[in-house]
Amino acid sequence: MSSKTLSSIFSELSNLDEDSFPPVEEWNPPLCENVQMRIDRSGKWYFMNSPIGRDRMVKLFSRVLRLDGDEYFLVTPVEKIKLEVEDKPFVIIDFEIIKKGNEQTISFKTNTDEFFEVNERHPIRIEYKEEEPSPYVVVRKNLEALINRNVYYNLIEECKEHNGQFGIFSSGSFYKLS
Repeated sequence: MSSKTLSSIFSELSNLDEDSFPPVEEWNPPLCENVQMRIDRSGKWYFMNSPIGRDRMVKLFSRVLRLDGDEYFLVTPVEKIKLEVEDKPFVIIDFEIIKKGNEQTISFKTNTDEFFEVNERHPIRIEYKEEEPSPYVVVRKNLEALINRNVYYNLIEECKEHNGQFGIFSSGSFYKLS
């Protein structure tokens, strides 16, 4: 397979609707092994060790992301590219609490401008790494986001005690935060 450039990968994806998610789980193209891409812990994307500066390109790439086992891939109908992901491919950068009566819903925003509500399809979980909490939430399918420290600490300020645990309610469910 010929050497890939960022613009050639982008052109393969340019026909996708920016608000849709193609059926990447249905595609089984060959692996393109001569491309190095990675996402660092802060959610910054790199191509051949150079930062990708175009937000539109990152957003488009994020829509064709797939997790197979413990490996991440960008998948198009004609090829797939393995990604090195330092932690999770997305980062939660903002949130909003919407209160209606006694109920509340938490809405998250990712670094790729996806919005979703915390609920049973998008649960929060805490994993401890060297005694430090790493909070995660499901963005879509089996793809998760790291909740950045600022958002996490602001959520901690909203915690309530429930059955001896501290956490938050969203969409009728309780999510432990500590």
